[in-house]
Amino acid sequence: MNYSTVIHGFAIGPHQLENGLILAPMAGITDRPFRHLCRQLGAGLAVAEMLTSDTSLWHTQKSQRRLPHADDGTPISVQIAGSDPAQMAHAAQANVALGAQIIDINMGCPAKKVLKKAAGSALLKDPRLVKDILMAVVDAVDVPVTLKIRTGWSTDQRNGLEIANIAQDAGIMALAVHGRTRACGFKGEVEYDTIAAIKQTLDIPVIANGDINTIEDAAKVLSYTGADGLMIGRGAQGNPWLFQQMHHYLKHGSLLEKPSNAMIWDILRQHLYGLYSLYGEVMGPRIARKHVGWYLKQEPTQRKLFNQLPNQVQQIDFLNYYFANTDEQAA
Repeated sequence: MNYSTVIHGFAIGPHQLENGLILAPMAGITDRPFRHLCRQLGAGLAVAEMLTSDTSLWHTQKSQRRLPHADDGTPISVQIAGSDPAQMAHAAQANVALGAQIIDINMGCPAKKVLKKAAGSALLKDPRLVKDILMAVVDAVDVPVTLKIRTGWSTDQRNGLEIANIAQDAGIMALAVHGRTRACGFKGEVEYDTIAAIKQTLDIPVIANGDINTIEDAAKVLSYTGADGLMIGRGAQGNPWLFQQMHHYLKHGSLLEKPSNAMIWDILRQHLYGLYSLYGEVMGPRIARKHVGWYLKQEPTQRKLFNQLPNQVQQIDFLNYYFANTDEQAA
């Protein structure tokens, strides 16, 4: 196989993506402020955090923050998880009524609390149920439906290609594949052979996912699998400009300069104010700690000091001083 490392935008139904670099949905991480930032910094699409298909639970504050809003970046893609076809169809309709323009179905999550409900990657054990869910959701809404899967339930049951064909036949418009099985979780090496085989078989866009954390990773995975797009998850944590850097390299073959400390502080400050606005003066600073921890992952002492700060004023003052002095030292 000799695939190109050039990445182009592709269409999901009527929605033409500017490029094929997609922010993966990550519960508790890819909230609205982070999605906005990644779109601003080069992501062609940012999928919202996973929502349960049980709409009776949507009254909780956590779910309310995850529901689609008019100010989200378009196209608005919302991921739902569940195991009952009728319930999944109803959840898809409810999300579309709230503004969702793409419905994404989660059949890739390996988390125990999701598996206990026979949802996420647990569904890969039951191809017939997979088909029933996909057809129910596709038939229920007039917007494109996409799907995220893993390569199979276990290394002995790597049925990703079978599931992929079921998905295309059911009317799924794009497929993201994480290159591990459910049993692997997030451990061990990613295998991209299954993704390459799926890409060679399907006509719909195929998006490769799993340990794509650097520009070099992006080029290698794109070349090896021939995928139409790449889905970036943990690599973007504390590093939202990764999309911009990847897109530039894959398009032009040259590296962008790393952002200066002043640029990083501008980006982080925007991120923080978005978190404070969404979560409020009590939860906002708490949520900010994990994100700042990723931005300052090379600075354990500074992370520890930051985590002791109780409010947004002290957090902003601390980081303002940190970045100002870091620039002075660099100069």
